[in-house]
Amino acid sequence: MGENGHGQVMKSRVVKVGSEKSWDFFITQATSKGCPVVVHFTACWCMPSVAMNPFFEELAVKYQDVLFLTVDVDEIKGVARKMEVKAMPTFMLIREGAEVDKLVGANPHEITKRINAFIHSINSPKT
Repeated sequence: MGENGHGQVMKSRVVKVGSEKSWDFFITQATSKGCPVVVHFTACWCMPSVAMNPFFEELAVKYQDVLFLTVDVDEIKGVARKMEVKAMPTFMLIREGAEVDKLVGANPHEITKRINAFIHSINSPKT
């Protein structure tokens, strides 16, 4: 990201999910708008998860047409349980309310590769 010369902090494009109700709201809204979703399931005690936060922010800036959510599994256990998240970090790609792909572990290269493929599959004309 380029330096703007003013040292301004950009507003985060990653939305922190605060409750099961807000999770349902975000997923429903994204589904109705045809917006793909990338979710980072994290925990504050998991150092690999915490280390991925700046990278996840960069992805959110790069992919403007995707909703990026972060879920703290200790704060919102119901969502983690419902989505069958058992380890952190877990990254999930969701389209039309359904899981399309899941990646467990802090692997920036693989996450980028999968998001690129995910976006490409959405933008490709259906045959």
